[in-house]
Amino acid sequence: MASKTTKAGKKDEKTAKDENVRIIKKYPNRRLYDTATSQYITLSDVREIIRLGTPFKVVDTNTEEDITRNILIQIITEQENSEHTVFTTDMLMKMIRFYDGSTRNMFSDYMDRNLQIFSEQHKVWQEQVGQFMGAHPMSAFTKMTQQNLEFWKEMQDNFFKTKGFPYRVPETDENSEK
Repeated sequence: MASKTTKAGKKDEKTAKDENVRIIKKYPNRRLYDTATSQYITLSDVREIIRLGTPFKVVDTNTEEDITRNILIQIITEQENSEHTVFTTDMLMKMIRFYDGSTRNMFSDYMDRNLQIFSEQHKVWQEQVGQFMGAHPMSAFTKMTQQNLEFWKEMQDNFFKTKGFPYRVPETDENSEK
């Protein structure tokens, strides 16, 4: 569904909501207002909206300009000022160098494709871990421990068989119940 445009050239807020795009307004006092929850929010709240995968758009209340990119850059800057950074100084310098060359578009495409691949691989990894873990995380550790014990028992049996010992791991009450 296409957004409607008013006579002033501004997108109709109701249409944006119909498109399931969460509208966040940025006021001149630099406060962010979430129209979906009717409350003021912080950059940390916006970061949580992103983590949840909710489509959103940040609009400057004075100009009606879409400033979503600016807010995203602010969030990245805030996170990069913490002790858990993603980008090294060298990486940032290289990125800045790519802004001034004929390779800008190629670099942008490269980054976009790599982030997409990383995202897809991460999703597959999460699904595999979820399947492995089952309904309860401790069940996965119990299963791994049982598999490790079986592996070591088999390896020990094979070792003693090759050395000519008629050794077997003694049956315990636990083993005999199986």
